Amino acid sequence: MEQVLETPNYARIVSDKTGIAEARVKAALRLLDEGNTIPFIARYRKEMTRELDENELRSIAREYEQAKNLEARRQDVLRLLAEQGALATEPQASQLRQAIQVAQTLTEIDDIYRPFRPKRRTRASIARERGLGPLAEWLQTVERATPLARVMQEAEKYVNVEAGVESAGTALQGALDILAEAISDDANNRRFIRTMTMRHGKMVSSAVDESAETVYEQYYRYEESLLSVPPHRVLAMDRGEREGALHVSIAAPEVDIVARLYRRYAGSDKPDTDTVAGLQARAALDAYKRLIQPAVEREVRAELQARAEEHAIGIFGANLRSLLLQPPLRGKRVLGVDPAYRTGCKLAAVDDTGKLLEVSVIYPTPPQNRVAEAEEVLLSFVERHHIDVIAIGNGTASRETEAFVADCIRTWHAQSGRWRIAYVMVSEAGASVYSASELAGEEFPNLDVAERSAISIARRLQDPLAELVKIDPKSIGVGQYQHDVSQARLGEQLGAVVETAVNEVGVDVNTASASLLSYVAGLNRTTARNIVQFREANGRIRTRKQLAKVPRLGPKTLEQCVGFLRVMDGDEVLDATPIHPESYGVVERLLARLEANPTDLRETAKRRALIAAARRLPLAELAQELGTGVPTLRDILDALERPGRDPREDVPPPILRTDVMRMEDLSVGMELNGTVRNVVDFGAFVDIGLKNDGLVHISELADTFVKHPLDVVTVGDVVRVRVVHIDAERGRIGLSMKGLQSKQ
Repeated sequence: MEQVLETPNYARIVSDKTGIAEARVKAALRLLDEGNTIPFIARYRKEMTRELDENELRSIAREYEQAKNLEARRQDVLRLLAEQGALATEPQASQLRQAIQVAQTLTEIDDIYRPFRPKRRTRASIARERGLGPLAEWLQTVERATPLARVMQEAEKYVNVEAGVESAGTALQGALDILAEAISDDANNRRFIRTMTMRHGKMVSSAVDESAETVYEQYYRYEESLLSVPPHRVLAMDRGEREGALHVSIAAPEVDIVARLYRRYAGSDKPDTDTVAGLQARAALDAYKRLIQPAVEREVRAELQARAEEHAIGIFGANLRSLLLQPPLRGKRVLGVDPAYRTGCKLAAVDDTGKLLEVSVIYPTPPQNRVAEAEEVLLSFVERHHIDVIAIGNGTASRETEAFVADCIRTWHAQSGRWRIAYVMVSEAGASVYSASELAGEEFPNLDVAERSAISIARRLQDPLAELVKIDPKSIGVGQYQHDVSQARLGEQLGAVVETAVNEVGVDVNTASASLLSYVAGLNRTTARNIVQFREANGRIRTRKQLAKVPRLGPKTLEQCVGFLRVMDGDEVLDATPIHPESYGVVERLLARLEANPTDLRETAKRRALIAAARRLPLAELAQELGTGVPTLRDILDALERPGRDPREDVPPPILRTDVMRMEDLSVGMELNGTVRNVVDFGAFVDIGLKNDGLVHISELADTFVKHPLDVVTVGDVVRVRVVHIDAERGRIGLSMKGLQSKQ
């Protein structure tokens, strides 16, 4: 058996792919191989990786996995070649090993292996069975100027009616089939044709039926360079093809490709057709048209699809992160409203902790139109439960419900005015998925699906992160072409985004749901449920040390998760911070250095004075004195300076409204505040208080050139916009942010 190649230097390979220094990659790979989670490494192993962030670590992990897969395929192909005896003789063995060793992609390795791969019956294999291999070899060795008459004379020798070779022409065609397959199997040919196609080819689409009115009309006669076609157009054309509206193909630079093949095999890009050179050209053209071009088109389209999917998934991830990190609306009692027509609007009142107080249903919308009765019920909810904010889902019947709620608020303020209330439109994407889930059934077994949805709408205003983690991230609906991308890859990416967001914020171990806890680094659904059951059985958790008693929460798992779990108002003041227990000794030495004691940390004034004193000392010298690294000491000082800090507090709160905006209230030139609801490749959709969001096209996002909308806005941003276009018939509003950023 042929010896396998030596183990590759994965750190160097990943470093080359990511542009991250090899030493940092090596440290990250070692930590990952030891079973550490990415959030833990990013937060608590900064000295070892020289402060790699989560995105860099995930990139390293992804490239590492791909490198291992490539190496596995490399070794597999070597094994197959050895079993076939292809590595038994030199110099072929050395050439093959070298080619496989330097191959950088799975496609390159498969191209090298193609000539040796067992094939199904092809025209070439049938020709070989008929004994035409020697004729093909003769055509490759004879002078290119040999006339066709001499070729036919040679071909006559292979006529064998019993074998299926009835004439010299049949023999010649079989030999050319063998040559065509050999040309097709040449890895160099496939490489240059694939490269030429990607660099100079075009993506072309046409209508299946030009008279049909579809959403794909802009692609009925469309072509664009493969180098410039944007990801969202690739996905749009692919979807149009799947739905039977478009024909999509790749237009390769065929003339240049064929000319190069002619020069290589026939010695000229215009060979004499009555010579062997002409026959070689004929075989090369057949190889390209019949064997290579269809395969390369499939490969190119697959690559374009993969790139477009990865881009779209990245947009999903960025939007989801922004949505999850929206600021919580703390200390507010909320009335959630799930709008509907026939079945009525479901109401759910929750207190400032999210605890359900009461549910009901009203019918202010068509066809019932029981407006007076609905107003009485809604205002009684406001009165009875001291509601501060009404959260309205933005789905079916939301426009009519919003108008009804605005009227109720006017009535309340006119008749009572004891406290002010407002309303806000809340994205209900995924609320129905949660409502029908097993988790919702466990939380509210006696409520129907719609009532659960109203609760979810109310709670996601109070704390978007805590509520949205209960929903499959793919169902939250922020992005484009959600169902056109790899669902496995989308789920993997969005899961990572949720994990990052949860660990960035931190989790109160005494109030968090099992759904929220399951995203904490190191925990899973089982250990998360065990924590919830532990606190239910033993009462409030007072210290992080108690977590060691939770079933199946072993030392390694505890090490990974404990820094992200907060014990608020517990026995140990540091347990409420993101400082890891492994660094508590550093804090103790710091306090001793400053002649302070732990109780000083509980008093705001003393704590601030201590941090100010620490910051006046040289950081590097202080870190060395305390036996820790500079990054860890910096994080400790930040955590002590703002204990309990929630990074979401830095984001503008949602816009609360008291009156409804109608399409007829708009005019071109009007300036409004709005909330970014979705960001896509061509712009951002902004909620300005209408049923339909307005679109800020990418060209209207800023006064300067914008490469991508995410460079300017993210989901949840509160922005100032100007109305530039109104299409009342289709309910479309065009907006601009040019010249307005400073006005917000």
